[in-house]
Parts: sequence; structure tokens; C-alpha cells
Amino acid sequence: MRLILFGPPGIGKGTQSELICERLGLSHVSTGNLFRAAIRAGSEVGLEAKSYIDAGHLVPGMLTRRLAEERLRELGTQDFVLDGYPRTLEQAEWLSAFLDAERAPLDAVVSLHGPVDEIVHRLSRRRINTATGETYHLDFNPPPPGVEAALVVQRSDDAPDVIRKRLAVYARETAPLEEFFHARGRHYVIDGVGEVEEVYARILAVLRAVSPTMQTA
Repeated sequence: MRLILFGPPGIGKGTQSELICERLGLSHVSTGNLFRAAIRAGSEVGLEAKSYIDAGHLVPGMLTRRLAEERLRELGTQDFVLDGYPRTLEQAEWLSAFLDAERAPLDAVVSLHGPVDEIVHRLSRRRINTATGETYHLDFNPPPPGVEAALVVQRSDDAPDVIRKRLAVYARETAPLEEFFHARGRHYVIDGVGEVEEVYARILAVLRAVSPTMQTA
């Protein structure tokens, strides 16, 4: 199974990626995690990426491509979930050409969608403990008793107006990618609102449809 999972901030894409990998035996490929690992390892790509990050610049697409290609080759271009990649139309075109050349085309590109107001509400309820760095959610994971209220704050990028701007950027940048994969018959839209298991069941239904022989836990 070769899968891309798209989803705006706050829709639960990370949680679903983890479930899919755990239950279907796939590898979670996140370029953010790959860069962090490369930087920790002091690899050539990691050191080059770090120079851009430390300077406050975006990591160039070519570096991201090199890292993604290395990881996908390590996996034999099989059994992965791409999370957070591709981010641009150019990256999507390269990825499709690369996988086609490896005779390992994508099985599905799944987008989790949800109402903006719902996502804004969900994200704006997040809080962080300034002393420990622990993340809470006022509805699903509230601060435990005894935590000093003054230590529990809202991050600046979780303010509703900032969230709406982030979602607008995501929609603008992701729409061309969804159109690209839709034109190739690989794109599926899933309702991302609901309990974790409900959303997972919707994704699983799509994966079973595109790969009837898929083994599930």
C-alpha cells in the first residue's frame, strides 16, 4: 500500500497516520521527522537543511526531494504513508514520475476535509504548559488537577484569527495538488470530523476499495 494523507491543521491527520501505520503495518514518512533525524545524525543533507532553518528560511524543495527519495528507496517504495509531502505541485509531479519509474504508483491520495469553524474551534482549545512543554486540550485532554493555571497558555498560532489564516494558506496551496491527483484517479475525500475510530473506518473503507486484498489488523 502506497498512500498520501492530506489534511489541514487540526483535522487529526497525524493521529490517523499513526493508526494506519500501526494497524496496517505501513511506514510513516514525514519529511519534517526526516529532517529532524538527518540533523541529529549530522548527515550532509541534515547539515545543509540546518543552515537554512537556522537562518529562518524554508528548506529548498530539492533538499526535501533528496530526503524523500532516500527514505522511499530504503522502503523499497512499498508500504508507506506520506504525511506532509508533497507540498507543492512541482513536488507532486516529481513524486508521481519517481514512483512510476520505480513501477510503484500510488494506491490512494486521501484528503481529510472538515468545516473551517469546526477546525478553528478544535485548534483554539489547545493549551501548552510553559514549564514542561506538555500539550493539553481543554475538551479532550485538560490539564490535570494541581497544574498552576498561570502556566497553561494558548500558543500564538492557536489564536482563532491566526488559525483561519493558516487554513486559508493550506487550502490555497493544497487545492492544486488535490486536482493533480484527482485527474489521475487517485484522490479521495474523507469527512475528517468525528470520533477517531469513525474517521479511521472511513479511510479504511477507501483503502479496501482500492486494494481488496489488503490485510488489516
